[in-house]
Amino acid sequence: MTIGWHFDNSYSKLSNNFKEEIKPTPVDNPELVILNKELANNLNLDFSKIDKKKLSEIFSGNSLPEGTKSIAQAYAGHQFGHFTMLGDGRAVLLGEHLVNKNKRFDIQFKGSGKTSFSRGGDGRAVLGPMLREYIISEAIHALNIPTTRSLAVVKTGEKVVRESLLQGAILTRVATSHIRVGTFQYIAATQNIDDLKTLVNYTINRHYPEIKSSKTKALDLLNLVMEKQCQLVVDWMRVGFIHGVMNTDNMAISGETIDYGPCAFMDHYDPKTVFSSIDKFGRYAFSNQPPITKWNLARFAECLIPLIDKNENTSIKIASEIIDNFQNIYEEKWLNMMRDKLGLFGEDINDKKLIKDLLKLMEKNKSDYTNTFYNLMDIKNNIYKDKNFIIWINNWKKRINSNKTSNQKQIELMKKSNPVVIPRNHKVEEALAAAEEGNFEVVINLLSILKKPYDLQKNSADYQSPPLLSDQKYQTFCGT
Repeated sequence: MTIGWHFDNSYSKLSNNFKEEIKPTPVDNPELVILNKELANNLNLDFSKIDKKKLSEIFSGNSLPEGTKSIAQAYAGHQFGHFTMLGDGRAVLLGEHLVNKNKRFDIQFKGSGKTSFSRGGDGRAVLGPMLREYIISEAIHALNIPTTRSLAVVKTGEKVVRESLLQGAILTRVATSHIRVGTFQYIAATQNIDDLKTLVNYTINRHYPEIKSSKTKALDLLNLVMEKQCQLVVDWMRVGFIHGVMNTDNMAISGETIDYGPCAFMDHYDPKTVFSSIDKFGRYAFSNQPPITKWNLARFAECLIPLIDKNENTSIKIASEIIDNFQNIYEEKWLNMMRDKLGLFGEDINDKKLIKDLLKLMEKNKSDYTNTFYNLMDIKNNIYKDKNFIIWINNWKKRINSNKTSNQKQIELMKKSNPVVIPRNHKVEEALAAAEEGNFEVVINLLSILKKPYDLQKNSADYQSPPLLSDQKYQTFCGT
């Protein structure tokens, strides 16, 4: 029986400066936990006639598909502002699977054992964080936000030492590529100009072929990546998503959300919201995500300086002007996104004030971010008792009246921008806790609801409510 793998491994053909050739470390007793049949179908893969034992062997790395050329990729990164030479310390890229001869997807194992980049780590991952990445990445995909996706999770049958002994697991991640800002930082740090040119050309051929013939490739690449990243963070802000660890090695050049570690979704609106246990100073707080994106892009621009212009000072000046324009691009995209959330067509000079007034009221009243916008589509339910909210709603209604379009079109616009359900943190934790006990039904049910986040479903109500207020602050952890 042919599954349908079609590997064509271009990255592994680059010099050893870019990677290490290595195979996943075999595991004792792999057991398939979850397989993403929808994604498999999108990849033209058919696992229907493969038994669970064989699937467990495949997705643990014990039995590699024909045509793989497994490598660990080299990259660097600014981790919480501090530069480090890194690389895949617990991940192995099996290769690039072709769909319909032209769509190329990286197939990567996460938690598959030590590499030369492990820096003393065990190269393993544990069940909870791997299932978290599966759940959140699939939720982000359903919310129409660019993202890496999750094909499978297996338990390894081995214990992994963290704060305690935990169940080992391997995630199979699918991405249009794993090229990061950190990949460019790694090559730039070696000061090998030929390798830098190779990486620029490879990235353009893979992701931005429209500029292959450009005479200003590096400059065009910087502009395109900035545009993609700007749109990505606007989408995160739209749904209240907090990545949690926006290091430069966690920013994909493709513009996909990547590396779901201590990520979470905001319940009540607070721009300073931080969930990650390691983010002690709020560097990656909700409202800091746009400026950090700009900061990361500036690090990307630094890598490209030798290729932008022969004169270094001229090159720095050109790159700085591009990066300085980030704020203008972001603010325009953010403003239009917020107009969509409020069902506003066209532009009005007072739109920014109207939006910011609402956000101030939401922060003051600890209003739920998702539900506030959802409820605005049905304001007759009278949830807004605060007199300032009522004043705001009257101002909003006046602005809506200038739309010069039907109420139905306004609601349709809002429905596309405002999810009914998000992966509520307490629901994610319930699912992960059940999975640790061997009950995966809670995970399956949660994924089923999250598949249609913009629809009011039969069981939506159970997933719409924020958690009951508690004195204990919710925290997320990297799992490394």
